[in-house]
Amino acid sequence: MLKEAVILAGGFGTRLQSVVADVPKPMAPVNSKPFLEYLLNYALNQGIQHVVLSTGYKHEVIENYFGNSYKSLSISYAQETSPLGTGGGIQLALKKCTEKNVVVLNGDSFFEVDLNALEQKHLAAKSEFSIAAKKMFNFNRYGILQTNGSRIIAFEEKREVAEGLINAGVYIIDREQFLALNLAEKFSMEKDYMERFFTSHQFNAFEFEGYFIDIGIPEDYEKAQRDFK
Repeated sequence: MLKEAVILAGGFGTRLQSVVADVPKPMAPVNSKPFLEYLLNYALNQGIQHVVLSTGYKHEVIENYFGNSYKSLSISYAQETSPLGTGGGIQLALKKCTEKNVVVLNGDSFFEVDLNALEQKHLAAKSEFSIAAKKMFNFNRYGILQTNGSRIIAFEEKREVAEGLINAGVYIIDREQFLALNLAEKFSMEKDYMERFFTSHQFNAFEFEGYFIDIGIPEDYEKAQRDFK
């Protein structure tokens, strides 16, 4: 069972500036609670015991609000003193974990996935990196995953499509194999890890049908206010 999670909580929230005060994007209030609180409740309900929050911009806002625990969750912080990119932030946070397999969650989206089921698929496929994928329709905001079975065979750029599988921001990473790559301190998770290694390493995407929302744009942020009541 998965016991540790990394949550990427360092986002600026540039596109939300018109509707949200100057706070890290995961701290955007949804019905009077930070969006991050919903993610922590989700992690807790999935059996996670230790969360590492990858912080950067206005990190003190998050630290002052949550401290070192939330309910029975233990919380650690991996603070970027300068921007490390999505990959560098994950790498820094994984160094504060001890489990072999760690779940990674985007701090500005929510995908209701059974993490135990995702882990079982990850283990059965002997996967090094697994993505929880969501089938979406009529979109242009997300890149597209192409798979053969569950094996990832291509990452396609954002474009207008009628339907496709997207990376919904929930991963399982084999921490030991990831750190053994000795990647640069600063790098993009998408370009410098996923797109660089998917042909030579076992990277998989498993489709799930759960509720999904990304609060990165004002329209979906407003939708979250209704959905999370």
